Order: sequence, then C-alpha cells, then structure tokens
Amino acid sequence: MGFFLALHLPDAHVCLDEEENPMITTTTHTIEGRQITAYLDIVSAESVQGVNVIRDMFAGMRDFFGGRSQTLERALKEARIQATDEIKERAQALQADAVVGLDFEISMPAGKGGMVVVFVTGTAVKLR
Repeated sequence: MGFFLALHLPDAHVCLDEEENPMITTTTHTIEGRQITAYLDIVSAESVQGVNVIRDMFAGMRDFFGGRSQTLERALKEARIQATDEIKERAQALQADAVVGLDFEISMPAGKGGMVVVFVTGTAVKLR
C-alpha cells in the first residue's frame, strides 16, 4: 500500500526541444493570448526512480526529526523532469503545440524497495 499526492504547478512553462520548437506545458486549461484550435488527444507519461535503501533509512530518520531528505527530493525532481520530458515527446509526436491541464501524481509504493513513481497526464492541443 502506498500513498498518492497530487502536485499542482502554478504557471505555464515554455520548454524548447532539441530542434528549438517551443512546447508550452501548463497546469491550466487555457493559455493566455493563445486560442486552442484543436484538442488532439490525452497524453500521459511516467517515471520510476529508485531511492538508495541505506540513504532511505537516513531520510526516514531526518523526516522523523523534522529535517529535509535531499535523497528523496533529488529522486522526486529527477522523476518529474523525466515524466515531463516524456509527455512533451508524446505530444510532439501528435504535432501538438502545447500540453494543457497537466496533472502530476506522486506515489511511493510500500514494499517496493524505496521507489518513487511520478505519473503525469494532460491534453495535447494545437494553438493559434
């Protein structure tokens, strides 16, 4: 049994891929100053990161005593970056200009040896 945490990021971000084509990603359902002309498809991506068991033990002690777990923070950050990059790639395959309504979910399944799972969904759209 694990727990789930919804993570909502506040603003739109313009991200550039290797070919310098802008891909807008946002947690909102509209993009100010732009009109959505087509809703292409729902896109999703996931990333699973392992957390070192020994470091995980120390992270648990820090959490118990009120400190920050840098090991867990790094794993969460890396998983979020990988999932975001993957969802942009899937949207680009649909010739999308943006992904709107991004929703991030984080899970740490119990009994899986210190795993962090980040799952992201959104809607690939065309813009004018």
